[in-house]
Formats: sequence, structure tokens, C-alpha cells
Amino acid sequence: MSKPYYITTAISYPNGKPHIGHAYEAIAADVIARFQRAQGRIVRFQTGTDEHGLKMARKAEEQGKTARELADEMSGYFQQMCSALNVSHDRFIRTVEDDHHRASQAIWQAMEANDDLYLDRYEGWYSVRDEAYYDEKELTEGEGGEKLSPQGTPVEWTVEESWFFRLSKYQDALLDLYQNTPEFLQPDSRRNEMIAFVSGGLKDLSVSRTSFDWGVKVPRSDSHVMYVWVDALTNYLTGLGYPDMAGDMETFWPADLHLIGKDIVRFHTVYWPAFLMSAKLPLPKQVFGHGFLLNRGQKESKSLGNVTDPIALAEAYGVDEVRYFLMREVAFGQDGSYSAEAIVNRCNAELANSFGNLAQRTLSMIFKNMDGALDFKCEANPADAALAATVTDGCDALQKSFENLAFSDGLDAWMKAVFACNQYVDEQAPWTLRKTDPERMKAVLMTLFKQVRALAIAVRPVVPTAADKLLEQLGIAPDARVYADLADEQWLAKLEETGFVVEKPTGVFPRLDLPETEAA
Repeated sequence: MSKPYYITTAISYPNGKPHIGHAYEAIAADVIARFQRAQGRIVRFQTGTDEHGLKMARKAEEQGKTARELADEMSGYFQQMCSALNVSHDRFIRTVEDDHHRASQAIWQAMEANDDLYLDRYEGWYSVRDEAYYDEKELTEGEGGEKLSPQGTPVEWTVEESWFFRLSKYQDALLDLYQNTPEFLQPDSRRNEMIAFVSGGLKDLSVSRTSFDWGVKVPRSDSHVMYVWVDALTNYLTGLGYPDMAGDMETFWPADLHLIGKDIVRFHTVYWPAFLMSAKLPLPKQVFGHGFLLNRGQKESKSLGNVTDPIALAEAYGVDEVRYFLMREVAFGQDGSYSAEAIVNRCNAELANSFGNLAQRTLSMIFKNMDGALDFKCEANPADAALAATVTDGCDALQKSFENLAFSDGLDAWMKAVFACNQYVDEQAPWTLRKTDPERMKAVLMTLFKQVRALAIAVRPVVPTAADKLLEQLGIAPDARVYADLADEQWLAKLEETGFVVEKPTGVFPRLDLPETEAA
């Protein structure tokens, strides 16, 4: 039996509605989860919202709401996004939930038991927008003379009593982790950044606040709430039932993959492993910091007026089409760019004109020229065998690339197999064979039928709805659509036993058009 697999996204900070960056991470994580399920693994997939902290408290005050009212409203938008984009999470976690408060207090007490927490006074620079502390040397000066964080967000001088975590104690252990276990933090460029950061020296970390009360209470304290990142990072344990070490914790921890944006790598690969070391818990196997998704080369922001609603994008171009584009267009780990024209051009060229047309032509010819009846007893020739080998190679390459999170490379290999099938159709010309050699026509169409099935199963984690609609038209049962089924030599006999007949096909990838506002 395959090992269980646990994947998480970062939990989104819901002080605003979801944007395309949130969708990108959720879709990528979903593709990984579906890919691992297709490999036969038991998968646990978690996402959610990070609802505490000063930023949420101030936003709620601005709107005349309680922090909980704002959290409830905004978290709902992120849940709607996941549903709209077909994100197959096993748990959508909210940090306001009781089991999360229990888990956060448990890890606090574990760190306290290891003598890693002490009470002192904090004086320093804090970014409310980042919910992060910064050293003076990390700051830059803005146009108006204000001090800015490395993310370009304003910082403010903060003075208050605080609990501190002995982060400095873990400097050598963290450097050993990066250097001896390079797979822990990927891509390598992110790991090199953290090696440089930690090598510069770590100071102990302020991990509680007294200036507001919207957060998880520090155990045995009426005035302190936990620094939001202590609370937020613990969500990965909460979802498995921590501090109960049986059940899901025993099955799924340590996490196989924390998928996060590159802007929060420090929290996940400096603070988080240090917290876990202190609490004497195993570290996640990998943290992957993906790049940003840019709108026509620009980072989205309200001031530029270029923030994209991901649900509206999916409604305009199709959920599977948006999922495919994002995984195909961007080299995962690097920054990428998108536009309406790019989505339309990519999806029309590859999904509608290439794979969709291949499937439609194949099934239409079987329906019209063979009355939908399948006949796999036709004699194959070397061209048929060569195509089968090419498609097998393409599907295998997709799986190998996806295992390494190289989605664009995997889909490129898959597309080459699709192109080979279309070239085969043109060369074999079954419409001509219908008149000159009907038996050969059947062999060609049956060869294509087999390859369309394989290609649909291979790409299913990316375009699950369209792939399933196509596989249904091919007569492939819902429980026969994982990667192990590609090697099942009995699938043809099983299909024949059902007496399956191809009906008039329905296209699964319609051509896209630019909306008038984009086309103009």
C-alpha cells in the first residue's frame, strides 16, 4: 500500500476578497493532491483562512464590525473560491475554531516546557500588513520618509510587554537542516536566501501581543494573545487533531508538502521548524515557495486597479481552462504572467484545437463509421505501435515531472503526445480508408480510442471535470481512471464485456472568445 500524503496551502489572510494569487496556489495544491490520489496514495489536503492579528482587528474597526463578523464574512469568500475552482480539499480550516485554539495552546505549552519562552519587553519595527517584525537593517526609506519593510509595506515602532521565543538557540540547527536536507526547502533559490538570512544571525522572536485581544489566548494569561504566526503555522497540526498524537497525526504527520508563496518563506522555514524542534515534533518533508502570478507583467494591487476576481475569471473562460493555463503557462517556482489573450490563445491551441478536436474526431468517426461499436480485434501495424509507445512515453513523462512539481514540463510532454496523435490521424486518413480499406480504418480508430483514453487519464488532475466527461463518453468507469489503470492490460476486455457503444460525442473543450472589453 502506498504511503499517505499530506499537502497544505498557506492559509489565506482574509482582510480582503480572494485574488488570482490565492487561486493559483489553491489550484496548484489541488493538482498535486489529485495527482497523488491518481498514484494510489491516501491524500490529506488542507487549506483555509488565517483570521487573527492586528490587521484584521483594524480592518474590522474601520468597517464598524467586530473582528469575528469580518472573519466570518471574508472566510466565506475563500470557501466560495475553492468550491468554484473545484479545489478538492479535505478540510478548510479556520483559525477561529475551537480545536485550533486548543492546538495552538498545546504547542505553546510544549515550547514552554522546553524552556524556549520567556517574558520581556519588545521594542522594534512591526509591519501590520505583513504581521511581521523587522530589524532596522532590513528596512528601506519610502518616498515620504516613512520606513518600509522588505515587502514595501509600512512599519511602525512598537513597544510592549511580550513573551519571547528563543529563536537564536536554533540558528545552527536550521543551517544544518538547509545544508544537509536540501529538499526541505525548494526551489534552491529560496533555500539560498534562507541560508544567507539565518547565517546573518537570529534574534529571539516576540511571540505575544498585549495591544489588542483578537487572537489565541496565551495559556494562563489574561492580557497576552499569541503572535499571529505562532497561531497560523499551527494550523497544519490542528487539522490532524494535535495534540492527540494518534489518528490523523500518526497517519499523516510530518506533512509531505507545505505549498506557499515566496513572500512567506521565512515564516515557514525559519520560525516553523524552530517551533517544531522546540515542541519535539517531526519537521515537514518539504516547503515549496512558488512565485507570484502577475497581471500582464504587473503585481496586482488595488491602487493599480488590476485585481482579478478568480471566480469571474473561471466564469469567463472555464474552470478547467483556467486550471490548465496556470499549470501550463508558468514554470512552477518562478514568477509568471497572465492575460485574457494568453488564456484564450493557449487553451484554444492546445485544449480545443488539439486534444479536444482529437477526441471529438475520434469518437465521431467511430459513431458514424462503425455505428459506435468497438472492435479491438483489428490487426495493428508498426505505425499503431509507434503511436502507442509515444503516448505511453508522454504520459510517463507527465507523471515524472508532476512528482517534481514541474507542471509546465509535464504538460509539455503530454502535449507532444497529443500532437503525435493528430499527426497520426492526418497520415492515416481514416476518412479515406473508409472507402479503400475499412478494416484498416477500424484499426486506426481503435488505436486512437486507446490513446485518447490514456491522455485523458494522464491529464485528469489538471482538468478533472472535462477529463471525466470525456472518459464517460469512452465508457471508462469512474473507478478505472487512475494511473495504475494505464498499465491494466485487461481494460479492453472489461469494456467489451459491458457491451459499450459510443454515442454521438459532445465536445469537452469549446473554443474560447475574448470578451468584447478585452478584444477592444
